[in-house]
Amino acid sequence: MSLTNCRRMEAVLSVAFALCFFITSGVHADSLTVLQSPDFVSFQKGDWPISGEKIPDLVALTMGFSVQEDLAWPGLKAGPLFQRPRANVLVVVRGVDSLDMPNSVASYPLENPVPFTLDSVAETVHSLFAEDTPVVLQLAPSEERLYMLGKANAVFEDLPVTLQQIRARLSQDGSVLASLPLNSLSRNAEADLLFLSEVQVLHDITALRHKHLAKDHSPDLYSLELSGLEELSRVYGQDSPQYRDATAILATVLQKFGEDVYGLYGNSTVVEVVTVKSFQAPLTRKSRSILESKQISNPGSPYNLAYKYNFQYAVIFNIVLWLMIALALAVIVTSYNLWNMDPGYDSIIYRMTNQKIRMD
Repeated sequence: MSLTNCRRMEAVLSVAFALCFFITSGVHADSLTVLQSPDFVSFQKGDWPISGEKIPDLVALTMGFSVQEDLAWPGLKAGPLFQRPRANVLVVVRGVDSLDMPNSVASYPLENPVPFTLDSVAETVHSLFAEDTPVVLQLAPSEERLYMLGKANAVFEDLPVTLQQIRARLSQDGSVLASLPLNSLSRNAEADLLFLSEVQVLHDITALRHKHLAKDHSPDLYSLELSGLEELSRVYGQDSPQYRDATAILATVLQKFGEDVYGLYGNSTVVEVVTVKSFQAPLTRKSRSILESKQISNPGSPYNLAYKYNFQYAVIFNIVLWLMIALALAVIVTSYNLWNMDPGYDSIIYRMTNQKIRMD
């Protein structure tokens, strides 16, 4: 083979490699965007991808909870031990791979966009803060899927959750239709109303939470799933003016929603937005009670014995270890001071016996 043919082959391989790179980059264009976060929850800026199935673990770690498996992801830096955010808000947007939100804290590529829920995080919040009745809200307006826990039933009692209720809310005073630049969107089209209904829900959540804001020690959890853009893409196409206008509106609304929630909780809230074109598998939710406790069993044992250590072992071990070290240091310091104490000058017990009796 001549030198010229080798160079041609090398050039062809380089072009093929570049095309494969751009194609795979376009396929994995879904993203996780952090809109707001307090100073003690530090997100590092970078292009580190995170798997969709790890999103619940990420939310749990930002709230200061333990997870069963370590999250080997450099995007989140370890924070203070005794400080946690007052709320975490996760918004999942289906039908778009990314949104233009320039004021965000950080953005990361999303790999393996499988369906996920925050049920495990909600169970942790309920088990640790049952007496404080935290606010737990999981809502998907397009599917009329709703789950409330704790004070959420009282706080969001007037929140429209069904499509009929939300569309009735759009015709009332103070709806978002009066302030949004609809442009090519129509108030009568079914797909357009679905998208506008989700925007209305975001507005009503911040308005109702502001009226019932209570300062307590229990963190709140919000999980919202929006699929209005996905429906617009199916009906009109991604190159349609309706889809482009809706994408711009949603980016602006989510940016303001994050700022409002961040301010409601005294700048102590983590707000994340997950954007996915489509999930790789349909999401099936099993009915379960939040009061159910999962039994930790050992599948490798024929006798169904419990694990010797559960995932809380490291936490309990550190608490006991440092408590014993503090007590040992206290005993050493106290013993040293007693050993070097002068009874005649340092103790009030022996001071009276050291006085000389004066005889006149």
